[in-house]
Amino acid sequence: MEYKLIINLKAYKESTLKNAIKIAKICKKLEKEAKKKNVEIILCPQLVDLKDTINENISVYSQHIDSYEYGAHTGHSVVSLISDLKAKGTLISHSENILSLKEIEKRIIIAKKNNLKTCVCARNAITAEKIAKLKPDFIAVEPKELIGGDISISTAKPQLISKSLKAVGKIPLLVGAGVKNGEDVRKSIELGAKGILVASGVAKAKNPEKAILELLSGF
Repeated sequence: MEYKLIINLKAYKESTLKNAIKIAKICKKLEKEAKKKNVEIILCPQLVDLKDTINENISVYSQHIDSYEYGAHTGHSVVSLISDLKAKGTLISHSENILSLKEIEKRIIIAKKNNLKTCVCARNAITAEKIAKLKPDFIAVEPKELIGGDISISTAKPQLISKSLKAVGKIPLLVGAGVKNGEDVRKSIELGAKGILVASGVAKAKNPEKAILELLSGF
């Protein structure tokens, strides 16, 4: 299986609008380097930047979807529209936008109907096990207390990765929170993760290209 490096741009000033396009161009530039390591780079921009980043001909996931298709849904993130824009997938239930299991299931079903891959976030192994029963394409475990920090999950809570792997069964596990460098990635992959979900380590980096290359070095 191809490893995943998912880069969540969140809503930082450093990673939206023209800066989102800049990071998208960097991802395109580094595609060959990533493929040498059997890694797919996936960008998760703000909704307003979705079309522009997709136009850079890279893999793009939406940061969120609502369980609606085309229709009278003012203010919602419409799945069919995101699919028609040629996004490849979506994050679901990030720790900054947590959903109930019922709402997660609704989004997985409608995403599959619209040919979008689903990466559902979980805070711990218990939640990951429950989400696995809903059969998303990926599960990303991210302990909230480490998100945006300088200590990675593979250093602070390697046992969480091991527990989560058992909990998700055959669903590929990604890990995130505090992942900043190649060593963090290497440890995560050695523990059995199939990819990494990062945000500020790239989105707020002074040199995003250097930051991505550093992460790729760990695969």
